[in-house]
Amino acid sequence: MTTDPMTTERWNVTVDKRMCVRTGLCAASAPERFELDENGQGHARSATLPASEEVLEVAESCPIEAIGIRDADTGERVFPPSGA
Repeated sequence: MTTDPMTTERWNVTVDKRMCVRTGLCAASAPERFELDENGQGHARSATLPASEEVLEVAESCPIEAIGIRDADTGERVFPPSGA
C-alpha cells in the first residue's frame, strides 16, 4: 500500500551529484527551494523542505530523476516511487 505523499509535513530532499547534469531546471522552477552550486549543480536550499506539490513537481520534472524525496518523519520514499 502506498501512502499519499502530501500527508506528511516535511520532506528530506537530496540531489544526487553523480547524476545531476546541470540543467538548472530545479532552481529555475522553484528558486525559493532549490539553488545551483559553484559547479552549476542543483541542490535543495535546505535538507528538509515543507512537503508541497511544487517540490514534487520539480523532482518529477528533473530529466534524469536526480532529485530524491523521503518523508522526514518515517524515511519512506516519496520520489522516485518505489519500484521505479
